[in-house]
Amino acid sequence: MGEDNKFMKLLNDKLMSPMGKIASTRIVRAIMAAGLASIPFTIVGSMFLVLNILPTVFTGLTGFFNATFVKITNLYMIANQTTMGILALYFTIVIGYEYTRIIRDEEKINLDPVNGALLAVFAFFMTIPELVIKGGTFTLLNVTNKTETVINGWRSGAGGLDRLGTGGIFTGIIMALLAVKIYQIIVQKNWVIRMPEQVPSGVSNAFTALIPTFVISFVVLLIDGILIAFNTDIYNVIAMPFSFVTNLTNSWLGIVVIELLISLLWVLGIHGANIIGAFITPITLNNLTLNAHGAHMIFAGEFNNMFVIIGGSGATLGLVFFMTFMAKSAQLKTLGRAAIAPAFFNINEPIIFGAPVVYNPYLSIPFMLAPVVTSSLTYWSIKLGLTSQIIAQMPWPSPVGIGAFLGTGGDWRSVILAFVNVIVAGLVYYPFARIYDRKLLAQEQANLAAEK
Repeated sequence: MGEDNKFMKLLNDKLMSPMGKIASTRIVRAIMAAGLASIPFTIVGSMFLVLNILPTVFTGLTGFFNATFVKITNLYMIANQTTMGILALYFTIVIGYEYTRIIRDEEKINLDPVNGALLAVFAFFMTIPELVIKGGTFTLLNVTNKTETVINGWRSGAGGLDRLGTGGIFTGIIMALLAVKIYQIIVQKNWVIRMPEQVPSGVSNAFTALIPTFVISFVVLLIDGILIAFNTDIYNVIAMPFSFVTNLTNSWLGIVVIELLISLLWVLGIHGANIIGAFITPITLNNLTLNAHGAHMIFAGEFNNMFVIIGGSGATLGLVFFMTFMAKSAQLKTLGRAAIAPAFFNINEPIIFGAPVVYNPYLSIPFMLAPVVTSSLTYWSIKLGLTSQIIAQMPWPSPVGIGAFLGTGGDWRSVILAFVNVIVAGLVYYPFARIYDRKLLAQEQANLAAEK
């Protein structure tokens, strides 16, 4: 136990402390808020996409769909285009609002979150039009052919305006942070237009944002103009490093590292899914959109909740089955019975903090190993075409198999994979859980003997 305690202390010092600091930063908290706020839009947009592809999965429905839904496809797919198609806009609004609100509350600065949201959108929108220099003159790009359509600088894709979609989330994040920071600095320096106290607060706030709006426009236009002179722009410059990160997360090693980080943070008492999710959500949503248009991106949508961490972080559904039906100790058996229903909906905080998994060397090792195994099985199943790629966003609490079936557009093989992962994860837990169960049982029996 002494060595275990040393190991846990090492993890706490080397991982928990720095990751805890990252999780508490204003930027990460604002991004996390944006990810949570986008959930209803991604789910609703995906539902209409699933409806659109049902005839390709269930070919017997083709005739019925041709006579009914096909006639109104362009109508109901507007719901998809105005959710997944402009998701970067939603992210930008929420980050601008939340980042401003956090700064206002924590530094007691007179900032208006609504102004922050609007300034963020303003900065982001200035990066959308594409320009080129022709004969020494800045010219809005116009291209119309079979592969691309750009009209007056605004590029259209299959899902709507290209740069407003999931591919623009990272640009939206950066521009929102930049705009709010400029707003903060200007207000702190008192470089604002002050109105008399008798003026309504709405009017006063509007004038307070006047100078920040001008400064933001000047800064963004200056940077964009310089970059355009070098045949690029802000949007593309921001996209380059994030494209590298996206490619990394679509490798087997990249996915394994992500799963290990999530589990390690949980073991140390930090909500790993929320922290890591703040960084990977823009990637998985962008990959989801690419898949919906024919790509084969593996790490997309609810990849984790559909296949990897069934039962909750750590893939604990198999552990819950052991606790409920095989455990001998009263502690694990009672907890298993209480936790089995939530586990089917990927809720396992009762297990993480009740078993517990946190700081428990008996369960923390399989808690980290199981997602590595299930993510590897899922990665190679999709990579080799044994299971379809994820094309639709499902609610993360979707019961085992159901989310996988709908998220892959009705692929029954994904249901099999989900249940295989439950079994495999359970086998990973089994030897560790048995040892821990015996330890608890011995303690319970010793306590009973002492009471007698």
